Amino acid sequence: MSSKIKFGTDGWRGIIADDFTFPNVRKVTRAIATYLDTAYTKDRPVLIAYDTRFLADQFAQTAAQVLADLGWTVKITDRDCPTPVIAYNARHLNSAGALMFTASHNPAPYCGIKYIPDYAGPATSEITDTIVANIKSASDELPGSNPSGSISIFDPKPDYLQFIYTLLDVEKIKNANLRVKYDALYSTSRGYLDEVLQHSGVQLESFHNWRDVLFGDGMPEPKGEQLVELVEAVVRDRADLGLATDGDSDRFGIVDEQGTVLTPNTVLLVLARHLIKNKGKTGAIVRTVATTHLLDNFAAKNGLQIYETPVGFKYIGEKMRETAVLIGGEESGGLSIIGHIPEKDGVLADMLVAEAIAYEGKPLSQLVKEAIAQADGPLYNNRLDLHLSEAHKIAVIDSFTRNPPTEVAGIKVKEVGRKDGIKLYLEEGSWVLLRPSGTEPLVRVYLETHTPEKLTKIAQELESAIAKLEG
Repeated sequence: MSSKIKFGTDGWRGIIADDFTFPNVRKVTRAIATYLDTAYTKDRPVLIAYDTRFLADQFAQTAAQVLADLGWTVKITDRDCPTPVIAYNARHLNSAGALMFTASHNPAPYCGIKYIPDYAGPATSEITDTIVANIKSASDELPGSNPSGSISIFDPKPDYLQFIYTLLDVEKIKNANLRVKYDALYSTSRGYLDEVLQHSGVQLESFHNWRDVLFGDGMPEPKGEQLVELVEAVVRDRADLGLATDGDSDRFGIVDEQGTVLTPNTVLLVLARHLIKNKGKTGAIVRTVATTHLLDNFAAKNGLQIYETPVGFKYIGEKMRETAVLIGGEESGGLSIIGHIPEKDGVLADMLVAEAIAYEGKPLSQLVKEAIAQADGPLYNNRLDLHLSEAHKIAVIDSFTRNPPTEVAGIKVKEVGRKDGIKLYLEEGSWVLLRPSGTEPLVRVYLETHTPEKLTKIAQELESAIAKLEG
């Protein structure tokens, strides 16, 4: 069964009762414990948390029993918990890190486990590679009945909320009298984001704020198709803002007062501007290879350093631990800011958007227009998910690696990047990124350019070129 355990960019995910089983959880927990033995002493506790998925609490309890059997002091959360909350506590409690049982925004049949080191951000590749190497020799046996360690329950919420309030101007938000709609999407943010919003004096209506392991037969992903009710409520009641998070609350979902679901690219730009203009912050901007270059334009105009990383928040988190980062984020909906932990946080991201509206006294749609104009936008994005045979996928990546095109849709390629997949930097600030999936026969193609017409033309030309490489 250990051959079925495959770690992605942020831990191991699998289908419950297929590969994500209690024996495999025991095996992975022991592999993590073997790493812990090399990095920490046993006077530091190991924290464990879980999201709202079916059996996630029981998987967490199983891991706790394994660790206690190995002599660790284990602190397990009193209820399901956002990833950024357990990450913050991993640092705050001087722990040996935390195990988080979550499959994030994946559908209900999935569960997952990730290890969060004591620096409160995603484990780097060296750490996860070590854990993966330990799996083969790790046992899936039941733990003994006389553990040398201990298990206790703790509430991670108070210390996290106290910290979050230091990053927000609560009084400014209170004085704005905002009307906010919040869709918990049956996620871990219920009891967290709604509490912060109420503490900040908004008029609040909440949806889906209870545990449903089937996520209302949808997905716990704060994107358009999952946010229909939220959009309707915002428009119907003329609210200032609609907010949501994904299943483990590390990704954000934002709806403006017109009912538009904002892209993460747009939110990153709005918040970068807010942090500089209204809060007097500064620092570098960090984005992944798949994230908008409007951030580059904004950084250049404000004399800020810009860093481009591979896809995966662990790379952004690493940069945040090395240098002062104003904001770091990715097009898939994760961000963190200066002064916060090096982990994405949907609760904080949502509150920062509310704070930006409170500072400016303008509708969110207006803030979006101003931020885009200031960054010489708009730019238009698209992502194509091309389901190819494994042989076709390999042929495409091989061809673009060995012999990348010199122009795309009549626009010259000025540089080829190989940081993560193949990225073609085109003249005029357009770009194309091809990234093969590591786990399925899929190539993702990301595009960004200046007009919808160019976007369509680039997409058509690439799809045609890729189709020709089959067989």
